[in-house]
Amino acid sequence: MQPSPSPEQSPSKNNNNWTCPFCPLLCDDISLTETANARLEAPHTACPRLARSLAYQVPPDANRTSEIDGRATDLPEALSQAAHILTNARRPLFGGLTTDVAGARALYELAATHGAILNHLHGDALAAATIAMQDRGAFFTTLSEVRSRADLIVVFGCEPSRRYPRFYERALSDSRKVEVVFVGCKQDSAYTGAADSILDRDDPFDTLALWSALAESNRKPQAQELVALTERIGRAHYTAIVYEPAALPVPHAVLAIEALHRIVKAINRTVRAGALALGGDDGALTVNQSVTWLSGFPLRTRVAYGMPLDHDAHRYSTQSLIAKKDIDALLWVSSFAPEPLPASLDENVPVVVLGHAGTRLEKRPGPTVFIPVATPGIDDGGHVFRVDSSVVAHLAAARASGLPSVASVVTELIARRRPS
Repeated sequence: MQPSPSPEQSPSKNNNNWTCPFCPLLCDDISLTETANARLEAPHTACPRLARSLAYQVPPDANRTSEIDGRATDLPEALSQAAHILTNARRPLFGGLTTDVAGARALYELAATHGAILNHLHGDALAAATIAMQDRGAFFTTLSEVRSRADLIVVFGCEPSRRYPRFYERALSDSRKVEVVFVGCKQDSAYTGAADSILDRDDPFDTLALWSALAESNRKPQAQELVALTERIGRAHYTAIVYEPAALPVPHAVLAIEALHRIVKAINRTVRAGALALGGDDGALTVNQSVTWLSGFPLRTRVAYGMPLDHDAHRYSTQSLIAKKDIDALLWVSSFAPEPLPASLDENVPVVVLGHAGTRLEKRPGPTVFIPVATPGIDDGGHVFRVDSSVVAHLAAARASGLPSVASVVTELIARRRPS
């Protein structure tokens, strides 16, 4: 179960230019150091998100053993009990799914074996973006294109640095002049350059409706600030419209995303523009891309060998399935951080957790199996998608912890499945 690491899994002897897996920007210029107490630090990178994530990475000698119902056990027994739970389930949910490409591929096969529904920890934001693209199409740009071509960046309704602290460092080039405008929000405190902030107190849907009408027809509504913005876009060489699906107002975030892409498409009739959606955290984009490639459908799909695929972005949300008691088992995967189980989950539902070594599970009356797994980019190598879906980055392990990867544990579960 724990063979000698392959070259991809082996810890990098030089942790310079290490790629950070904790944010979909995938910054690859980080130098890691190991402290006297076997902790990992990045002293030369000013990123609070990275610092918080590294704080979760317990030293290798503190890694937990597997558990069954709170009782410590060995890995083979935990695997047998996990396989028993999944085999006896008729409608399991595979949730969390914070993993890399290899983990996603293995989980898809296991899900198809057991007729499971697949949904990510950030499924709500991911589904909103997917539905908008399915219904209306999209006109995306890439992080590289924004940095090399955009001379006007319009940030809509979000504060990029809140979740992506190095966004401006990655998106802006020191060699070119770039104008930045914040629409429907105040100026991001992390952006230190001169910028305009407009309509930050207005209803975002009213703003988008007016802006969309102006972009489509060139009629001038009473929002003079939007008129001025449209004129600036017309003079720009390349405009990037940046938004964060998770920051848009719910429950109608889909409509806001559709409006933004309608505006981008209208702009492209005369000048160049593209949208950059900030999201895909904790492997969300990686798993969604992998599942779409394997099945033809995105997440929130039930897969089963010998049966038609069933995709439903609304019915298969985690909260909806739990509230309606539509699942009889949960496989929860959280390899990047110790994510808690859904708060609304019935305590009697059997649970299998493939989790970060720092996970602490509350005592539950229902059957519960915990198997600690490797964190991609820390304890194991791997591959993940960047925020713009245009790059698949290779992750090199920062250390050798002996923890099994999600993919290797899931492969064992596939091998242990019992015929129905």
